[in-house]
Amino acid sequence: MKELLKLAKEVLETEREVEPEDERKKWKSALTELFHETKSEFTPKMIELIVNDIDEIIRVVRFEGWQWTIANEREVKKALRKTLLKYKLHKEQELFDRAYNYIREYY
Repeated sequence: MKELLKLAKEVLETEREVEPEDERKKWKSALTELFHETKSEFTPKMIELIVNDIDEIIRVVRFEGWQWTIANEREVKKALRKTLLKYKLHKEQELFDRAYNYIREYY
């Protein structure tokens, strides 16, 4: 019985670590929409690059429950700011705030 419980726990942990592809697409789609709303003069390709970079970096630094620790919130903010800097958007505080709030809620 203990082995079955242990196995069930491991399966649940593994399932939590792997997001369904549909969920990932939804998150990226909403993040893309956020950038379209904020800066309409960007070309769609640039927005796609920004969103992909943010998505990739955030997935590396975040983990389940990261929002509840100051150090990890700081790490995610730093990763987001670094990505925005790459595209010369680091001074856009409203964009940063909206993107971070979205990430905090959905990632």
